[in-house]
Amino acid sequence: MTFELTHLVIVSISYLLLLFLTAFATERGYLPAKIANHPVTYVLSLGVYASAWAFYGTVGLAHQYGFLFLAYYLGICGAFLLAPVLLIPILRITQTYQLASLADLFTFRFRSSWAGTLTTFFMLLAVLPLLALQIQAVTDTVQILTQHAMPEKLALGFCIMIIMFAILFGARHIAGGKKHAGLVVAIAFESLIKLIAILIIGGYALFVVFSGPADMQNWLSDHATALAALQTPLDEGPWRTLLLVFFASAIVMPHMFHMCFTENQSRHALSVASWGLPLLLLLLSISIPPILWAGLKLNNPTHPEYFTIGIGLASQTPWLSLLGYIGGLSAASALIVVTTLALSAMVLNHIVLPVIQPQGSQNLYQWLLNIRRILIALIILAGYGFYRLLGAEQDLSNLGIVAFVGALQFLPGVLSVLYWPQGNHKGFICGLIIGFTVWSLTLLTPLLSDLPQVSLVSTLLGYWGVDSNAEPWHIAAIGSLLINTLVFIAVSLITQMSDTELSAANACAVDNIHRPARKELAACTPQDFQAALSKPLGLHMAQHEVDRALVDLGYTYAEKRPYALRRLRDRLEANLSGLMGPAVATDIVDTFLPFKHNNEGYVSEDIQFIESRLERYRSQLTGLAAELDGLRRYHRQTLESLPLAICTLGKDHEVLMWNKAMSQLTNISATQIIGSYLDDAAEPWQALLKRTIQHSNDHLHKQQLVINNEPRWINAHKAAIPPITSFSNQNTIATNAQETINQDASRQQASVGGFVILLEDQTEAQLMADKLLHSQRLASIGQLAAGVAHEIGNPVTAIACLAQELKSESSDPLTTEMAEQIVTQTKRISNIVQSLVNFAHSGSTPKLIPNVEHVNIFTTIDEAIKLVSLKQHDKIVHFSNTCDQSIMVQGIAQRLLQVFINLLNNARDASPNQGYIKITSRIQQPSKGLPERQQKYAIISVIDQGEGISEANQRQIFEPFFTTKDPGEGTGLGLAMVFNIVREHSGRITIKSPMQQAPPFGTQVSVWLPIE
Repeated sequence: MTFELTHLVIVSISYLLLLFLTAFATERGYLPAKIANHPVTYVLSLGVYASAWAFYGTVGLAHQYGFLFLAYYLGICGAFLLAPVLLIPILRITQTYQLASLADLFTFRFRSSWAGTLTTFFMLLAVLPLLALQIQAVTDTVQILTQHAMPEKLALGFCIMIIMFAILFGARHIAGGKKHAGLVVAIAFESLIKLIAILIIGGYALFVVFSGPADMQNWLSDHATALAALQTPLDEGPWRTLLLVFFASAIVMPHMFHMCFTENQSRHALSVASWGLPLLLLLLSISIPPILWAGLKLNNPTHPEYFTIGIGLASQTPWLSLLGYIGGLSAASALIVVTTLALSAMVLNHIVLPVIQPQGSQNLYQWLLNIRRILIALIILAGYGFYRLLGAEQDLSNLGIVAFVGALQFLPGVLSVLYWPQGNHKGFICGLIIGFTVWSLTLLTPLLSDLPQVSLVSTLLGYWGVDSNAEPWHIAAIGSLLINTLVFIAVSLITQMSDTELSAANACAVDNIHRPARKELAACTPQDFQAALSKPLGLHMAQHEVDRALVDLGYTYAEKRPYALRRLRDRLEANLSGLMGPAVATDIVDTFLPFKHNNEGYVSEDIQFIESRLERYRSQLTGLAAELDGLRRYHRQTLESLPLAICTLGKDHEVLMWNKAMSQLTNISATQIIGSYLDDAAEPWQALLKRTIQHSNDHLHKQQLVINNEPRWINAHKAAIPPITSFSNQNTIATNAQETINQDASRQQASVGGFVILLEDQTEAQLMADKLLHSQRLASIGQLAAGVAHEIGNPVTAIACLAQELKSESSDPLTTEMAEQIVTQTKRISNIVQSLVNFAHSGSTPKLIPNVEHVNIFTTIDEAIKLVSLKQHDKIVHFSNTCDQSIMVQGIAQRLLQVFINLLNNARDASPNQGYIKITSRIQQPSKGLPERQQKYAIISVIDQGEGISEANQRQIFEPFFTTKDPGEGTGLGLAMVFNIVREHSGRITIKSPMQQAPPFGTQVSVWLPIE
């Protein structure tokens, strides 16, 4: 039974087109985002690990090594079961710093472009056998199904199809940090296809070839050697090494790194994958033994690696063989596409861009896209070239093991990223070169030539159970990894790390948080960022990247805070890292967005960034770290909750902390001011804080400010903060001599690292002191008034009597006129004296006033209107008494009458001719919520149509001797007396002026008198 080549080509193109349409529909939004972003979709996309080797080669691996084939699945399952301590920390680093590949990760961690370049180069070498494996698997299956005699042409045709598909799939656009949802969904669909295919083939083998589990058990009983062949290698084979090799593949293989981290949407998805992927691989592996035994039972003429399609051929079942071909095609094409996409980005960022720098005038996005498409084609063709060099004579398992052992050399570097901050780039590079040299000599070179495979350092591997008859790849794997690790450790221990490398190591370490320095940038606004980046990137790309970074951070172009600008710089570097790689991104940012060089060398840690990261990862802290973080949060909350206004400033006057009381006092929110310089604070607080810092005294008392035209008095206190040595400086100092440490410590103690400033609002205390002084002054005036009235009253009365007598007895008109003038002036003096007496008496308390009675407000107002109307005046006004006739208050009727006479006289003086004065009343019911309204009040309001009273005059209108009338028309004691009388009656008086915004403005004076 054979197939037509044309039919297989149509099936292949149709299947690849279906994958492309799946990706296209996802990116266009035809597929619901809920499905595209679902954790199950992500788990299925990780099934890219199960390549053509899993679909075909593991059957051959089981035939050769028995149950050791399970190591292919169990190894990576172990890595995902350790996701919280292995995969999730790497995910955090890659997402924070936009690291899209293993080369990006090593470049960032070791701060060496050579680390990224060598990683890329060696990864290409390691992956070539894996790409050749996929090409050979598809070519061999086509050759088996069609009996085609020219496998080279079949392989070339398959590669051309994959090149076109890969370019359409993942290189239609380029944008750093952007997820390819279409790619994830398409790979998930591919995993579903091969899962269904392998389960159907396994089910066919179990229920058709064997007629069920019982029949298969009987066959195994009759063919005990078949089961023994599976079990014997398990006892004798190098299963530990296989587990380690496949364990490392979860991180170091480019297609797995890309799907695990670069295309990851959330940490939750990776947590689901920690158990979801093992379940998926279990379903994929469960069919391998039945397929192997069914092939053996049918005496399948094909190699055991191709029993998956050979069962259909041996049983004359075309659809089963076609299903096996589609499953293998699906597995091979998915791995080639994802691997080449990941490798093309690595080669672009770490080999091409460091050598070829495009001009800023070019469209860099298009240039990068074109280069990446070329690299995709070159990498796939390199895989085809390697396949041709091998001559299609190698087993799939041999090719797969060579590739995975090569990638194993990156494992020491990955572990040092997370758990060994002391490792440096020199040790990593030396270990990597040595490890790949051993791998090349022992595994890669024998693939390409007839040289015997070399066994190295076998004497050092006794504890692994390795003997002289062990598999060559086993010796090569252990030897290369061991030498790699030892060289890495030794070189790292005898060489020193740079400060930047140490900072990156701490940023990557699991138990540390990156603590960047708080430095001042040369660029002061986002517009400056755009102008600086336009030189290397071009105006269009610079604007786009700055816009994208601002959107990511939630900032605008108006942002000027130093803290925000540092975050913007970090975000730009991360975004450019995802686009061009960390080496090129760091070089661009350091060159065109540099920090200012401070002559004093003042550098401190970015406290705001540290605290934000601590808050973000608080749930991950355990043990002592969690306790220390709890203590930090307690002290932070204490400062935030203090009723005293507190802020902290850096030495460069950057605001680092601004508590709630400070926000309430200054009306400046913490989010608005934190991270800004003190120069950006609003007045008058900027001047006060600067004055406090610059003053030689640490305590400034009763500093008067004017806020909203109101006086405020503030006490200011400051304390200097000693400089805090950064982590990197501590490590540097620790390596110096003891006397150098002491000198540095003394120098740091002599300097200042910042300031703590405490502000106390003394306004209420000052106003209370002023009020007490005012009361004392009023008491003195009262005593003076009583004395003056007593001493002046009698002489004035005598003068008035003599003037009256002179007027009555004299017939001279001149004498009579002069006597009349004397009488008039004495009456004026008597009025002034009477006012003084009334003012002096008005200071009494209600308990000392006799004859308290029930007073009818309406009657009192009516009588006051009559008395005021009797006095002749040069203007006519109309009074309207609308008070409730039933309102009664307790008090002295005569003194309340005096209050309303004064108020009505003032209203008449203020009103225009023919104006209206309205007197109203209402009852204010008691309110439990307000202390001043826990009593029932009668509110009597006198409303005029005058010009109103200014705010400044309203504050002084009840002061003794204050008047706005012309000289000779008032003493300024009337309203002062009214105020005292109302206070005697346990009431209060309020003023509302103006009543309206247009003439006549009017004034409302309200007297509040308690009813009970």
